[in-house]
Amino acid sequence: MHSKISVKKIQHPLILLFLLLVSFTSFAQLNIPEKPSEETSVYDGASVLSTSEKNALTQKLVRYADTTSTQIVIATIPTLNGEYIATYATEWAHKWGIGQKGKDNGLLILLSKNDREISIANGYGLEEYMTDAVTKTIIDQVILPEFRSGSYYRGLDEGTTAIMQVLNGTFEANRNQKNIDFNPFPLIIIFIIFIVIIISVIKKNNGGGGSNGGRRSRTGSDTILDALILSSLGRGMFGGGSSGGGFGSSGGGFGGGFGGGFGGGGFGGGGASGSW
Repeated sequence: MHSKISVKKIQHPLILLFLLLVSFTSFAQLNIPEKPSEETSVYDGASVLSTSEKNALTQKLVRYADTTSTQIVIATIPTLNGEYIATYATEWAHKWGIGQKGKDNGLLILLSKNDREISIANGYGLEEYMTDAVTKTIIDQVILPEFRSGSYYRGLDEGTTAIMQVLNGTFEANRNQKNIDFNPFPLIIIFIIFIVIIISVIKKNNGGGGSNGGRRSRTGSDTILDALILSSLGRGMFGGGSSGGGFGSSGGGFGGGFGGGFGGGGFGGGGASGSW
């Protein structure tokens, strides 16, 4: 009988501790909102946008989804209640199935007002273009400066524009940084003078070749050298040539926008987060 009492004394605190842990976990867990019956591109649970701002963002993102099939969703909440925003955003996007099934071309921008945190979760199909580094650049250079100045709308509007630019290959990093006044003309003049001197030295060293009526004939190497120099000067002064193909387009043709509902896109944790 004594042994039974001691076992109860051992088991009781363990059971109590287990129940407390379960209760604490249940209390701390933040449920993901149920997917709306009519899918929308803006879920403003924290009421950080005015009606006109919400409508403007909604029309912009719906129009983009209708023309590219890529679904971008903005969601705001009052607090994370202790949740890690990147994990929560990924789980939210996956539960709602943002993007098209098979293309996984969905993206969720999650903003927590009281925690002053934001996270962008990218679908599998966008990770090739919206790399973690590019996503972080958009958050730090485009979105957060507007948030710090007090405008959630401008941050979200310019942020979604930057995302669209990434997906069509026209995004440029550091575009919000102040340009330093710089006049390249003196350097170009110096460079031209330097090249002319080099040409003169080379031709002088190669002198003594055959001449025609007192004039030295131009060799094939002279012609090639001049062509290369002129080509280099043309690129340097006029910016000739293409810088590459950018990130490409993630769109899968027309249709498949929000009018057809969320299509069951998958998410695997790609993206980035930030705070202000």
